[in-house]
Amino acid sequence: MYYGEIKKTDIANGPGVRVSLFVSGCTHACRGCFNEQTWDFKFGHPYTEEVEDEIMDALRPKYIRGLTLLGGEPMEPKNQRSLVKLLERVRREYPQKSIWCYTGYLFDRDLLKESRARCEYTDEMLSLIDVIVDGEFELDRKDITLLFRGSSNQRLIDVKQSLVAGEIVLVDESAL
Repeated sequence: MYYGEIKKTDIANGPGVRVSLFVSGCTHACRGCFNEQTWDFKFGHPYTEEVEDEIMDALRPKYIRGLTLLGGEPMEPKNQRSLVKLLERVRREYPQKSIWCYTGYLFDRDLLKESRARCEYTDEMLSLIDVIVDGEFELDRKDITLLFRGSSNQRLIDVKQSLVAGEIVLVDESAL
């Protein structure tokens, strides 16, 4: 896997101050994407153990509320294979920190059911993520007033509650 950038004090992609990993590789090619260069699976830098250690060190301060994965597309099967190890480590070393993931795939249609997004790591990835912001960015539905998303079709999904309920449970935005 490759990544484009690590933001160690990001306040735009989830609540509080977060560490954000922008992975490379995306097949959605959304019109108006803010990060087109990350569509290329070889954009940026190779993701290595040293990079993972750097992310873990960046998560250490108490003021860091959690980790956000975006890109690119974290839920591309190629990327899931590398990211599941990182998420397991975050859960083990920083269980109090939240994990958010932005994906163009739809939670209920693409990640929970057979699709090209699902692979042998998808269920484990989902079990480790607190919030998924799902749905492709749609330029004609762009809305800069929305909390933590770019277009009105995108949803803030409480992954753990949704998995237990067997249906989509949206995040209570007033609690963020």
